[in-house]
Amino acid sequence: MRAIWIYIFVALSSFSAFAQEIKNPVSQTEMEKIYQEVRTPYKYGLVMVPTDKDHKMDCPTIFRKGKDWYMTYLIFSGRGYETWLSKSKDLLHWENLGKLMSFEDSGKWDDNQKAGYNALLDMKWGGSYHAKTFDGKYWMSYFGGKEKGYEVEPLSIGMASTPKHPSIVQEWNRLAKPVLSSSDQDVRWWENRNKLFKSTVIEDKSRLTGHRFVMYYNAVGDSLTNNKKTRWYERIGMAVSDDMINWKRFQKNPVVHHPVGITGDAVIQQIGKNYVMFYFGAFWQDRKGSFNRFAVSKDLVNWTDWNGNNLIESSEKYDELYAHKSFVLKHKGVVYHFYCAVNKQDQRGIAVATSKDLGKSKVNFVQ
Repeated sequence: MRAIWIYIFVALSSFSAFAQEIKNPVSQTEMEKIYQEVRTPYKYGLVMVPTDKDHKMDCPTIFRKGKDWYMTYLIFSGRGYETWLSKSKDLLHWENLGKLMSFEDSGKWDDNQKAGYNALLDMKWGGSYHAKTFDGKYWMSYFGGKEKGYEVEPLSIGMASTPKHPSIVQEWNRLAKPVLSSSDQDVRWWENRNKLFKSTVIEDKSRLTGHRFVMYYNAVGDSLTNNKKTRWYERIGMAVSDDMINWKRFQKNPVVHHPVGITGDAVIQQIGKNYVMFYFGAFWQDRKGSFNRFAVSKDLVNWTDWNGNNLIESSEKYDELYAHKSFVLKHKGVVYHFYCAVNKQDQRGIAVATSKDLGKSKVNFVQ
């Protein structure tokens, strides 16, 4: 018995040291300034919803071409995830355009799950939000899987590309194999449970990591055992690449995490000299439900977590079950915080909150 308690003490001490160690921290004054800059107290409401009760909409990614805005997002049917595209002129009213990554019956590793996120977007706060190319192509990372159903394992991260602009409705070209999976020889302890989820790929122009491209992704790790009370654990870690095809894990530990529950779906914006990671949390020890928060870094590697109020949390009928999964941008002095809104009937759609009062949406879930 004494040996067991010694083991537990050592394990907790190690975890505590890991959790508290922050190199190159961002000052509380800077954190507060960023919070004031990005907060969006006005909920405009739903902007995109499924056309029926049988499908669920999730995970917005926003980019711009000319005067038009585009959103890639996910649709879940009972079979799995597919990736879709919509268009807007004002960031508030959206029109569905079509599908970008569809189900297949070809025996491939990703036949039934293709959840995509545009890569290499201009991440300057208030910038162009244009999609950029590498090697003459536009890129999209995604998590995929061969099994039917809701996030059935194994789920791995794949990469897709196209020479055509991502504002065009098209089927993207996907690599034949995942670029990261839980079966890789160098898989880390925090991602070894067969589920790798959302990935965000940015260009590290200053080579702060020593590489051209950085991927942030969340995954399920080994603390899942007997974890019924807190659902599941997910943490955000990093991978790096110089060619968008060959990726290697960066560091042994995740870069943003919390003791229990989910920490996931990172999206990066650069505000001045700081990098801001918007992410969502769920089922934490000290907070109920799900919510959107942020962390800040000066080097893309070491992140200081915000310890104040949530940016987005449940408060309306349309998001009373969950309010989570960010995409945040600034345009013409207004901050737009897009997120996944889930009501108590488990209907899922895309909502937005803003830094200025822009009125209320007339979009509602199908009754």
